[in-house]
Amino acid sequence: MTLADSRAAVRAGPFRTAANGITVIRTLAAVSLGVAAVVSGSMTLLVVAYGIYWLGDMLDGLAARLLHQETRAGAVLDIVSDRACTAVLCVGLVVLVPDVAVVALVFLPSFMVLDTMLSLAFLCWPLLSPNHFHVVDRRVWTLNWSVPAKAANTAGVIGAVALGQFRLALVVALAVLGVKLWSAVAVAGLLDRDGRT
Repeated sequence: MTLADSRAAVRAGPFRTAANGITVIRTLAAVSLGVAAVVSGSMTLLVVAYGIYWLGDMLDGLAARLLHQETRAGAVLDIVSDRACTAVLCVGLVVLVPDVAVVALVFLPSFMVLDTMLSLAFLCWPLLSPNHFHVVDRRVWTLNWSVPAKAANTAGVIGAVALGQFRLALVVALAVLGVKLWSAVAVAGLLDRDGRT
């Protein structure tokens, strides 16, 4: 898909789609279980909540593509829902495993602020979602929205924490932060360039 092709493909809605339904259900389930995990002090509930979040996040994107329901409104809902899940589950993890507090101090602002701004940057171009950002800049897309980048963004940090490797989790979180900072500068440069043309 070229940038010219994407202009014709961009649409905001419809909003009531199977993909968006999956996003809403997985968000409500993950957040509810995350809060229940904190209240009850249950690591099992927190693990189930993370599983629902990740599985649902994969399923909503898959449904959007397979059912041809990929829309800008759906992409924004997915991005916002990811932040709701991550905020609750990360705080729950800190409550249940206080040793991860330093990792959370690096990871949470990086994901909630830098990654949110990067993920929403697709709205500045005629793209359906961040998944199509390669049309604008392949390096930024590769570092942020390719399959390996998406896995490292959250799962790399949480996976290291799950293995009890808190230093490794911190190193991964710092590396992700570095990538996000570089990407933010690159996207700002793209916006400045496009604003001048």
